[in-house]
Amino acid sequence: MFARHRNQETDLVQEQESPTADSEAGDEHMPSFEVKHDSRLSRGISRARAYAAARPKRHFVGAFAVLLGVVILLLPSPYVIEMPGPTQDVLGKVEDGAVIDITGTGVTTYKDSGKLLLTTVNASGVPGYPIINAQAVWGWANPQVEVMPREATVPVGQSADQYQKKVEQDMAGSQDSASAVGLAYAKAHADELGIDASALQHAKVTMHVDSIGGPSAGMMYTLGLIDKLTPANESGGKTIAGTGTIDKDGKVGRQGAGRRFASLRGMTRAASRCFW
Repeated sequence: MFARHRNQETDLVQEQESPTADSEAGDEHMPSFEVKHDSRLSRGISRARAYAAARPKRHFVGAFAVLLGVVILLLPSPYVIEMPGPTQDVLGKVEDGAVIDITGTGVTTYKDSGKLLLTTVNASGVPGYPIINAQAVWGWANPQVEVMPREATVPVGQSADQYQKKVEQDMAGSQDSASAVGLAYAKAHADELGIDASALQHAKVTMHVDSIGGPSAGMMYTLGLIDKLTPANESGGKTIAGTGTIDKDGKVGRQGAGRRFASLRGMTRAASRCFW
């Protein structure tokens, strides 16, 4: 009885130990998998070396040049590109109301069947609106676009906040000058224009514009203000586009060469009948 019991225990021990033996056998196979993996990597490296050795050096020089060119095109550009922007009818309306709003006791305004368009220029590459070299190259190839060094457009080192404040200040100054000059002209020529000069003493002018900055809308604001105060159809029913600054003495100023170019393109695109 005892011998038989020991045999059963022996069998049990052997059966319990057999999985360990299998595990050890399995562990013996793991290095062979790693060897196969290393062998495939080695073969891949060898094939790559053989491919490189079979190709002339100029083959890789060309590929490197293409890669370098792509990297350069994706780098920030030191240039500014300017192109025609949208136009705005100063006799029309925007979301905030009339572009030129005239109020005051006894003040009468009139509608004109034509349009007076101020032209705008879209500028990219200025502070806050960076471009990459690829966009500058595209600009050089596009006859509708003017490309120039950034320092020719904005002061060196100007920040995005400084640039935004400057264009907003220029627009506010342009509107103030246009209001003063337009009202002064209307008062001085009230009899010719058919205006009640005394009523203009109480006139208040407010100008609204959406997402436009800079000083170059001054001339068109002035003309629009005079037109709205005048019974006559000053535009003659035509669509007239123009651009130019104006100071408080009524003197019209010119834009820079690039902006004049883009503005003229904008006028042409607007299909205006007359130009200034």
